[in-house]
Amino acid sequence: MTLHHFIIFFSYFTLRILINPVLSLPLCTDSRSPFKPKTPLVFCSYNESSCCDSIEDSNIQKQFLAINVSQPGCASLLKSILCSKCDPFSAELFTTTAGYTQIPVLCNSTVSSNSSQSNQATNNFCKTVWDTCQNVSIKNSPFSSLIQHQPPLLANTTSKLTDIWPTSTDFCTVAGGSSSPGSVCFNGEKVSFKTNTNNTNNFPKGICLEKIGNDSYIDMVAHTDGSNRAFFANQKGQIWLADIPEMGSGGVLNVDESKPYLVLTDEVHFDTGSGLMSIEIHPNFNQNGRFFASFNCDKSDRPGCAGRCACNSDVNCDPSKIEHDNVVQPCQIQTVIAEYNMLSSVSSGEARRIFTMGLPYTGHHGGHILFGPNDGYLYFMMGDGGGVGDPQNFAQNKKSLLGKVMRFDINNIPSQAEITRLSLWGNYSIPKDNPYTEDDGLLPEIWALGLRNPWRCSFDSERSSYFVCADIGQNEYEEVNLITKDGNYGWRIYEGRSLFTPQETPGGNTSSNSINSIFPVMGYSHNELNKNEGSASITGGYFYRSKTDPCMYGSYVYADLYATAMWAGIETPTNSGNFTSNNTPFTCASNSPIQCNFVPGTSIPALGYIFSFGQDNNKDIYLLTSSGVYRIVAPSHCNYVCAMEKTTTSSNQHPKSSPSRANILKSSYKNLMLLIVFTLFL
Repeated sequence: MTLHHFIIFFSYFTLRILINPVLSLPLCTDSRSPFKPKTPLVFCSYNESSCCDSIEDSNIQKQFLAINVSQPGCASLLKSILCSKCDPFSAELFTTTAGYTQIPVLCNSTVSSNSSQSNQATNNFCKTVWDTCQNVSIKNSPFSSLIQHQPPLLANTTSKLTDIWPTSTDFCTVAGGSSSPGSVCFNGEKVSFKTNTNNTNNFPKGICLEKIGNDSYIDMVAHTDGSNRAFFANQKGQIWLADIPEMGSGGVLNVDESKPYLVLTDEVHFDTGSGLMSIEIHPNFNQNGRFFASFNCDKSDRPGCAGRCACNSDVNCDPSKIEHDNVVQPCQIQTVIAEYNMLSSVSSGEARRIFTMGLPYTGHHGGHILFGPNDGYLYFMMGDGGGVGDPQNFAQNKKSLLGKVMRFDINNIPSQAEITRLSLWGNYSIPKDNPYTEDDGLLPEIWALGLRNPWRCSFDSERSSYFVCADIGQNEYEEVNLITKDGNYGWRIYEGRSLFTPQETPGGNTSSNSINSIFPVMGYSHNELNKNEGSASITGGYFYRSKTDPCMYGSYVYADLYATAMWAGIETPTNSGNFTSNNTPFTCASNSPIQCNFVPGTSIPALGYIFSFGQDNNKDIYLLTSSGVYRIVAPSHCNYVCAMEKTTTSSNQHPKSSPSRANILKSSYKNLMLLIVFTLFL
């Protein structure tokens, strides 16, 4: 090997040897979800689910013709490599720890095998490419992108693989790499996964709960310091910093009700359908003390809370024609994201208004805020604004922020020129990779669209590309969606997978043929619960990543608001993005720190309403209900059988957390959360 070849080998060894194992669900290289092409692809055979449209397919064909390879075997392999850009898993095929690459990672089973991807162990596709193409002259070779510093004689010329790499080992170290469990590589065919028929037998036998608090909260956020502390907020606008008891200690939630961490009751408009909706803390909260709250305010009570009405001329909506009840006028109620500086012991009030928008109706406010675990941007989930069947068609209107997932950069305050150019609704910048840069029809804040009333979203703590939102249905179906960049989730064209016919359409209609609707990956019909129309409402949860219940590990847990059912969703096959969910029994442990009440004649705990789920720093999951705070504990406490629990009993106890700064619970404080009923969620 010459010195030149050694340099190439060494510099790219570290680039390609480790494949990013984070992504698993189908995603395109631009973070979008794959779609079914409206016009069939002529060159590449990815027509059922693809990351290419007909234009991209044509461009790939032109690239292939420019390569001008006459040897049929090599030409066929090169075509499959070029067309892999259209594969639904192309985000992973073209991604390494060093970033995006120009050719897919070729399966190289001599390095490692991937048990989850079909035919991985026996298909050394990289060596097949070498054996077939090593002495074939390739014009403008796609493999030239693997050379970090191209010599002038090799750049954009006709070359053979042997002109650059002496052996198949040298070539496959660069073009292939490790196929570690959970990663994907290209084996010459569409990415597929081994079907695990036993996966559906691995559903947990039941979900065991213990009650640790009597008060009711709307949201919970774990402290970023890694301790056992978390923030709890109620709908009225009171927020506490509480100590969570150690698992198995028999303790209860320690919160001093007389000393709230932050009180926003003077700012929050609280009634049956409005109030504080969500709280969040900055990823660097320990250093900067930045605390965020999403809530509703009433501009008739607080004129300073008023923002632009979501019903405006840009979306062909006239507020004077919106029906109202003579008590609440259109856009009287506002949705707000406010920031508070909590570095000092006492908050001096609102530090910055991030976002303000007037709401046309009194329902479907959404309001959940989350920081992306990788990008550090703030995601804001907004409902369609209310009204039966989204009469104004806000969710499909690209100039409306209603029925959307928004994505803000709150670390960079925009210049006045940016505010004027982008017509921002508050104090934030627009991330440069938001989809408006590729679709100028979108408002720049929009990340995804077509949602009715997203109620609780989360990122999988082990796979950050899994961004999941539950979306409350209208008459028939409650859904769980995997949220991707520029994804359109169908409302109000679809409810679930069924076409939806609105009663009124003053805002016009959107044709189902004009969008690539992404259907839910999980959910349940109202008939499944034997509920009448409108009497079911989903509450989104989390992927379970705690060691407490090993049989729940990896399941996505969600529930119905009315606490009549809970589900565990399992990916089948693993790492495919396809889910099967199971209505899972649940009950309360006999040794619960606070005795549970049960629905008469059943073993079902009387939870009341399940408003939200929460997750602590140990990844244990909590239910925030109208009857109190519950935690998922080891299944044996409820006599549910989990064979794996025997081998992990010693690890169920979490490490000691940092010392408490909250006082012991003094009394039970029953707030007005029971008032949250139909108008908030339906």
